[in-house]
Amino acid sequence: MKNLESILEHQQSLSQCRLCRSMIGPVVMGTATTSPILLIGQAPGDKEGSAGKPFAWTAGKTLFKWFAAIGLSETQFRNRVYMAAVCRCFPGKNPKGGDRVPSKTEIANCKRWLDREVELLQPKLLLPVGKLAISQFLEFDKLVDIIGQQQSLSLAHGEVDLIPLPHPSGASTWHRTEPGKSLLEQALKLIQRHPAWQVVCD
Repeated sequence: MKNLESILEHQQSLSQCRLCRSMIGPVVMGTATTSPILLIGQAPGDKEGSAGKPFAWTAGKTLFKWFAAIGLSETQFRNRVYMAAVCRCFPGKNPKGGDRVPSKTEIANCKRWLDREVELLQPKLLLPVGKLAISQFLEFDKLVDIIGQQQSLSLAHGEVDLIPLPHPSGASTWHRTEPGKSLLEQALKLIQRHPAWQVVCD
């Protein structure tokens, strides 16, 4: 259980982070769990802070439907998969609509926390959700170029597989229309077949 203790200590430090003045707290974190899978979102929305957990609102309902279709309910997923994000505080609203995209400085400030989680968990499978999260690991032009594929990355602890997912936002039609719909199904099949997924499903 030593690794779990380290994760709990990490989350305690993370909860006290106040580096970004434009970000709106509290820090949002997933369940402390020693998982072979690390999911990375973009940043919490305005409802996640009061809910105290990531993907707690509309986008989360869609996301957890995807995972339920391949074997894990929302509760099981939250308890068995470590949920992180590029930024852990709500960035605030964009005057033109939607949530503000975190700045490069904010992303850099938060990177230390994600790097530490990778170090502690040594995951076998990364699931970045949405363009911002995917772009932390892969260079790409359009989602159609990478969704539905499995990539391999060399990290400090060794080789890790990466299966990107589109953002489950209600404002986006990408995952509900072709070719996005079929590419999402392909990505979910890849996740379902992955050894790390089979471990957390047991």
